Amino acid sequence: MTDLTELGVADIRDGVAKGDFTAVEVAEAFNANVAAAQDALNAFIVATPEAAIASAQAIDAKRAKGEALGKMGGVPIGMKDLFATFDVQTTAASHMLEGFKPQYESTVSQKLWDAGCGMLGKLNLDQFAMGSSNETSYFGNVISPWKRNDGGNAPLAPGGSSGGSSAALAARLCPAATGTDTGGSIRQPAAFTGTTGIKPTYGRCSRWGVVAFASSLDQAGPMARSVQDCAIMLEAMAGFDPKDATSLDMPVPDWEAALSGDLKGKKVGIPKEYRVEGLDEDVAKSWDDGIAWLKDAGAEIVEISLPHTKYALPTYYIIAPAEASSNLARYDGVRYGLRDLPEGANLQDMYAATRAAGFGPEVKRRILIGTYVLSAGFYDAYYTQAQKVRTLIAQDFAKAFEHCDVILAPTAPSAAFGLGENVDDPLKMYLNDVFAVPASLAGLPAMSVPAGLNREGLPLGLQVIGKAFDEQGVLNAGLAIEARAQFAAKPEKWW
Repeated sequence: MTDLTELGVADIRDGVAKGDFTAVEVAEAFNANVAAAQDALNAFIVATPEAAIASAQAIDAKRAKGEALGKMGGVPIGMKDLFATFDVQTTAASHMLEGFKPQYESTVSQKLWDAGCGMLGKLNLDQFAMGSSNETSYFGNVISPWKRNDGGNAPLAPGGSSGGSSAALAARLCPAATGTDTGGSIRQPAAFTGTTGIKPTYGRCSRWGVVAFASSLDQAGPMARSVQDCAIMLEAMAGFDPKDATSLDMPVPDWEAALSGDLKGKKVGIPKEYRVEGLDEDVAKSWDDGIAWLKDAGAEIVEISLPHTKYALPTYYIIAPAEASSNLARYDGVRYGLRDLPEGANLQDMYAATRAAGFGPEVKRRILIGTYVLSAGFYDAYYTQAQKVRTLIAQDFAKAFEHCDVILAPTAPSAAFGLGENVDDPLKMYLNDVFAVPASLAGLPAMSVPAGLNREGLPLGLQVIGKAFDEQGVLNAGLAIEARAQFAAKPEKWW
């Protein structure tokens, strides 16, 4: 019998619907993989095997009655531990929320359960989604299932913040997972692990019930092992939500049905500012390969300019920490989670003790930066100025899209690095998002597709950026790359 854990979303959905196997058999197979890998990879903070089985039993019962199974009927998924899930611990990977069991469900997770998914567990991440390597989680590092081919055993970063999601996908612990992307947190981990992920247009997926990091940037999206699987899951996740003031009141297209890798008549823009001096040789080659593949698919390649690209990273690291410092003010020992009340302490002492104990070093660093840039006398000099530059970056994309339909660029400036290699150099760590951040600031859809391996045998990703609301254009270009890259590599099992 086929190893069910090698199947993706479409194959599981169709196989369950046809009766080739049951949803319970699928859930049992993934539950076994989750349990076997937990000590080595630490991809899950909480496993929920009973929930996965219960959902699968409900799907099998529906099929027996001849009822509709939903867009993802019988597909068990991993849920990033940033989404509130009813009565299941939701921590954002922080000590601050350890033990917190929401008595409500996030809109996105509810939509996925309504679509027939089951939950394998809550996936590890960088604390409050702040990080690019999954080294800031209170619950320990996630370890990438990939190894360098030099014979070394150095543990590698699975990317961040959705590193638990990407590691679980690559290791066959789940066929799909949710991610969130504030400055590249779906795309960069997808590139590091040879998986696929799309950040849709800002507002496509509700943020209600998602632990907030930077509200004007946060966006949920799917991560899977193919473009088609991402299209299916995005359809299940997206849609208007009156509980989220930034939710788009637009119909959800049938992205899966309209998938096409034929790019005849399309123009692909290559931003000259992204070909930076010192660009990694393997990354540059994969970008050139991508250009050739899209030409082969019928597209015309044009050079474009995004002149304010060099300001994107500093702009992001003013806006995101500013919004984070505001959002995380709610964790004070009174309303949520942890309370540290030293003997004889007053209210102010309790705030200080709680926040000192609850937040990790990276979260504290970003709160301090954000509080500084929002402080009296500096607000206009930093935050207002950054918002003006953000507008210029969005205008760059608008002008570029007058000459092309989608943009092709590397997803990350390197392949996965070793855990601990950059942890003492936050500026170097922040550079991981240099290619991903501009699309986030502009609120545009963007996805990462595996493009090959570097000389160390580690995956590299290519990024496709599209016009606002044109997820179809992004998915189609991603499909054209996927068909030509023929990326079939997977980590050799060592756990």
